[in-house]
Amino acid sequence: MAVHDDCKLKFMDLKAKRTFRFIIYKIEEKQKQVMVEKLGEPAETYDDFAACLPADECRYAVFDFDFMTAENVPKSRIFFIAWSPDTARVRSKMIYASSKDRFKRELDGIQIELQATDPTEVGLDVIRSRAN
Repeated sequence: MAVHDDCKLKFMDLKAKRTFRFIIYKIEEKQKQVMVEKLGEPAETYDDFAACLPADECRYAVFDFDFMTAENVPKSRIFFIAWSPDTARVRSKMIYASSKDRFKRELDGIQIELQATDPTEVGLDVIRSRAN
């Protein structure tokens, strides 16, 4: 599976310049490559991000999560989310699962990985608990 250059470039912008809040990636099966599907503006919230995950299709996503530590220190964690809902096609789930590690290696700077099959597994409470 090829990875479009844009995937890495946009991720670097998110990581270094904080130009985006999140990035949704989609595998184009015909072209056999991972492409950027949607970019979230810095002002967008986690709910905006969650609303972008399709109910019956797989996606990869990166989310830049800002939070306060118990000591009141602002921190940020970059999450990699492998979204594979139960209702997605089996072939699609297999393609995403087999390409995930290679794709994730292309994105240097991911701190936390989540695997999710339904919206409760990527709820804000789950993100918060994994960030600390």
